[in-house]
Amino acid sequence: MPGHLMQNYSRQALALSHGEGAWVWDTEGRRYLDGLSGIAVSTVGHAHPRLVAALRDQVGKLIHCSNVYQIPLQEQLADRLCALAGADAAFFCNSGLEANEAAIKLARLWGHRRAAELPEILVFDGAFHGRSLATLSATGNPKVQKGFEPLVEGFVRVPLNDQAAVERAAREHPGLCAVFIEAIQGEGGIRPAQLDFLRFLRGLCDRNGWLLMIDEVQCGMGRTGRWLAHQWADVRPDVVAMAKGLASGVPIGALLGYGEAARVFGPGQHGSTFGGNPLACRAALETLAIIEDEGLLDNAQRIGGWMLGQLRERVGGLAGVVEVRGSGLMIGIELERACGELVAQAQQAGLLINVTHERVIRLLPPLILRQEEAEQLLALLVPLVQRFVGAA
Repeated sequence: MPGHLMQNYSRQALALSHGEGAWVWDTEGRRYLDGLSGIAVSTVGHAHPRLVAALRDQVGKLIHCSNVYQIPLQEQLADRLCALAGADAAFFCNSGLEANEAAIKLARLWGHRRAAELPEILVFDGAFHGRSLATLSATGNPKVQKGFEPLVEGFVRVPLNDQAAVERAAREHPGLCAVFIEAIQGEGGIRPAQLDFLRFLRGLCDRNGWLLMIDEVQCGMGRTGRWLAHQWADVRPDVVAMAKGLASGVPIGALLGYGEAARVFGPGQHGSTFGGNPLACRAALETLAIIEDEGLLDNAQRIGGWMLGQLRERVGGLAGVVEVRGSGLMIGIELERACGELVAQAQQAGLLINVTHERVIRLLPPLILRQEEAEQLLALLVPLVQRFVGAA
């Protein structure tokens, strides 16, 4: 029974008690293969011994420290993230929503300093950037926005991967000062921004003095086989927002700035009480070290590539299946009709997945997923899809 909880969530009839690696157990003792990893959060799986040891050590030293003071672990994490992302400075917060909110504020400051009377940000259909009023307004999903009007102004929306629409918006909106795009739309159905489109946006931003801001909240942290998904396009953004898998479940978000964008915020213009505290930074530093030491970028690319190929071969050609798409361990299977019922069916079979955009089965397993576990995942999932589309 929900008791005194507000009814924000449509929860599954499942309560998890503990996990190990790519597996979790419920309070009744039943085991599940975790194909979702807390929606791309549990990067190094569950109860990774190195992460557990680091967190225990840090809890015994210092959990929280105000940003009024210097925080050495935060400085170490900023150095590490800027090195792997090619960035110049980092700001820490608590979530992807907060990182995206900071990006929006940074873009508005950027626009005002360039004499824009009403700074506007170019965003895309199908995008999801968060649930605060500003990030909700940037999100391209009317169902999520419904009931929260009036939305925040200052966003111009165009179709994803449509160069002509972007160029038309540039002509019609002189106040545009930034482009905000997910390298791969997660909630929007695992829909990637085409690499040539990202390169096109970089050139357009350069010509117009705009910021190229990339939301890597769900698709970053090695999920596609690179540290950040936009790195496949070999473009240098001005701003990157990240969170979710950064600390393997300990809440943290980060906003990375490049060049001039790294120097937009001044003292007092943005902040966070909990952002970048010692516990969160220690968790993030250990997560990054595990990814590097255990070769998890290569693992995501290898295992994810194998899964993507197998799914295309085994279900991709079936009537009722629109497309199998993704990159690394971020995979979507789009069906012709709503398929939310598959979540409960998979759970009964011992597999945790979810459905986004009503018709897209979303797979986001932890980056430590082994070959034999990937084979088990498909052995559980493929028959469910086949039966659902009437091919079994």
